[in-house]
Amino acid sequence: MYLFSILFSLVTLIRLPASLERKLQALFPKVRERERFVAELVEKELGGQRSIADDADVAVGGTLHLFTDGGSRGNPGQAAIACVLIDPVGGTVVREHYERIGIGTNNVAEYRALIEGLKIARLYHPNTLICYLDSELIVKQLSGEYAVRMATLQPLFQEIRSLSDEFHSVAFKHIPREDNHHADRLVNKALDEHPSPHYEKP
Repeated sequence: MYLFSILFSLVTLIRLPASLERKLQALFPKVRERERFVAELVEKELGGQRSIADDADVAVGGTLHLFTDGGSRGNPGQAAIACVLIDPVGGTVVREHYERIGIGTNNVAEYRALIEGLKIARLYHPNTLICYLDSELIVKQLSGEYAVRMATLQPLFQEIRSLSDEFHSVAFKHIPREDNHHADRLVNKALDEHPSPHYEKP
């Protein structure tokens, strides 16, 4: 990871061709995201660890299902997020992600889990993305049925709206907690074992 930190710092000094820079800007509107993406690709080519972008073009088009969950022990307290991206045709896990995010509330964790899931899902260019959450409150806020009244949730809500615009079709559906067991298990795993971001490819 020391190599990665050096690469991440040097990315800002790399000048890419204008056409490639435009493509990266379309995929990653935020400068920090573009820098991380390039750094991860460079590290991969140098024999580093797998990155979130390693399999970015494996699943192009079609429909993908995204399951997300967030939790806080203490509310507010130590919080973690998890997301699981699934290809429904074969029922296979395309990507899963889990990490601790520091001190936060359940609602903040739920929102941040969905944000991370959307960022991962867009790398696979699905024609349709169906997002499943066990937080009925957040699903109703995203549908416009409930207003987002808490100031701390407003920027997260807006970020989800912005990310959603990058998909051809995206839907948010509420499911019972027992149907979200995979993401729920990863949230608890993050809180129990991993104080920093952790990515896995099955």
